[in-house]
Amino acid sequence: MQRMALMTSGRVSNRGQTSLPAELRHRWGLDAGGDVSFLDLGDAALVLPGDGQAARRELHRVLTDRYEVGIAAISDPDLSD
Repeated sequence: MQRMALMTSGRVSNRGQTSLPAELRHRWGLDAGGDVSFLDLGDAALVLPGDGQAARRELHRVLTDRYEVGIAAISDPDLSD
């Protein structure tokens, strides 16, 4: 099965409605509908499956994992503390 691109685009109607791509609905278990959360990043928005608490947990997991990878990549010991 071919995976969806990491980024897709859509369109918002004049009533503020948009569609979640089918592959995301399937992967996130939203085929029959469900909750999603929107996180306003200022110049962008992040869409996460689940309610606000689930979105916060997922965002924390992603940021923590990336932080640890970034710190591990620093070769200067004075900067990695």
